[in-house]
Amino acid sequence: MQLFKEDLVAVAQSPLHHWLTDLPAQLAAWEKEQQHGELHKWLRCVAQLPKLPAERVALSDTVQVTSAAVSEGEQNRIRGLLQQLTPWRKGPFHLHGVTIDTEWRSDFKWQRVAPHIGDLSGQQVLDVGCGSGYHLWRMLESGAQQVWGVDPGQLFMAQFLAVRHFMPAELQQRAHWFPVGVEDLPELKAFDTVFSMGVLYHRRSPIDFLTQLKAQLKPGGQLVLETLVVEGDINTVLVPGTTYAKMRNVWFIPSTAALLHWMERCGFKSAKVVDESLTSVEEQRATEWMTGQSLADFLDPNDATKTIEGFPAPRRAVVIATI
Repeated sequence: MQLFKEDLVAVAQSPLHHWLTDLPAQLAAWEKEQQHGELHKWLRCVAQLPKLPAERVALSDTVQVTSAAVSEGEQNRIRGLLQQLTPWRKGPFHLHGVTIDTEWRSDFKWQRVAPHIGDLSGQQVLDVGCGSGYHLWRMLESGAQQVWGVDPGQLFMAQFLAVRHFMPAELQQRAHWFPVGVEDLPELKAFDTVFSMGVLYHRRSPIDFLTQLKAQLKPGGQLVLETLVVEGDINTVLVPGTTYAKMRNVWFIPSTAALLHWMERCGFKSAKVVDESLTSVEEQRATEWMTGQSLADFLDPNDATKTIEGFPAPRRAVVIATI
């Protein structure tokens, strides 16, 4: 478990120390049995990144780390290594002169979320399904003491490690990532805020998922949930067929009224929708860092209000709740 040694030390020294009852064994099992065939290549790319001073860091819309001391050769090396970690889906990042123009403009989502989350100062924050960790850095910008990302995606993990590699030590020690799913988390009841953005509709049992998120929060903690929704009343839930917007792993898309009802049944308090908007092709699109199909290919070419399958086009809502 050398890869996670420092992160486990951070767990032991944090209010999450009881997580060590389960986490080391889970990571040991993951290292033995569940590694992606490309993971060693991805981790070699991270290990080959040059060590450079972080003279300027901005955890802003584009997460940036820069230094005046970087040569053109080092920039080319960084670009070449980071391009071996494609596709980059969540960002953007700017690392020592190399701009990673990701498929998603994740800053758009953060701009919709940030005004409603309150002050994260001093908090222990969990991001479930954190992807490459872009939003972890934004949570630190908002004052979080430590941020913890969990996601089974191993390419995402390599991307997070690549970005963290360039961060100053103080920030490296506050941002952590583990390759586990929410179903692997015990009832920690330890986080001040739990984020889950873009995950609910991928879960076969949304009620179980909401219950799992609730189990990670301390009493009085807040959940920030962002997910696909459809228009309709408390009984409206879209259950797509084989695909939704060419995604094969979409199971349930509720109306906001149905979602709030689910959350109330799960024991959340004061749940409210703070934002609802259609996803635009400016927010999700193909780039040189993600050259495959993207949102424009997933919509009906004759009617952008519908997906290619004829369902309502992606609409996303942000819900804030407490326990």
